[in-house]
Amino acid sequence: MALDDPHARPSGPPGADGPRTGPAAADVPPFTGDEVLPCGRLLSRVWEQAQDAAPAADPHTVSCPHCREAVAGLAPLNAATRALRTEDPPGLHALVGRVMDVVRAEVRLGRLLPLADPDRDLRIAESAAAKVLRRAADTVPGARAATCRLGPEGEGTDVRVTMTLAAALDRPLPDRVHQVRRSVLDSAGQDLGLAVAAVDITVIDVLEPEPPLGSGLPAGGGT
Repeated sequence: MALDDPHARPSGPPGADGPRTGPAAADVPPFTGDEVLPCGRLLSRVWEQAQDAAPAADPHTVSCPHCREAVAGLAPLNAATRALRTEDPPGLHALVGRVMDVVRAEVRLGRLLPLADPDRDLRIAESAAAKVLRRAADTVPGARAATCRLGPEGEGTDVRVTMTLAAALDRPLPDRVHQVRRSVLDSAGQDLGLAVAAVDITVIDVLEPEPPLGSGLPAGGGT
């Protein structure tokens, strides 16, 4: 039953509570599931009379302990409903604004990944971890990390690293990829404290090999 709603005016069965006042009263059916009090009156009817008339205008409500108890129980709920309807909107807007600020920050930082410490609830933002791991890949000569993504692996604290790479072809590609994977794993464990289950690397571009030192000097070096 909707409280304090001027448009919700249920009525009891004909003859149960006496004549019904108001237009088209006989055409308004009682609410489905409306509670019938031990005295035989509908709860919605008792509440409506308590709102619309002074207590003395309805002798039954004044004398019936079941009706009085029902009205007393509904009054606090009605008061709470009124308070919610008149709550200061700026307060709600401020709360929504704070929530959205947190959401936007998490979008920028990426997901939060657990560190490999089951005794502490420590986490690191994906964007921060990816930056460190890209730098670790770039320490390998002839390799440059393009993208790096991290995500949870399984139900524990393990994570999976997915990286794209540009690599030079002056040495066998599998050897260079293995060296990059080893550098990423070492940095994840030593620098970040991440438990990395796997590092998936895809080579998407080719780098020109770095020229050997001194290749730009003229032959002989004399004048």
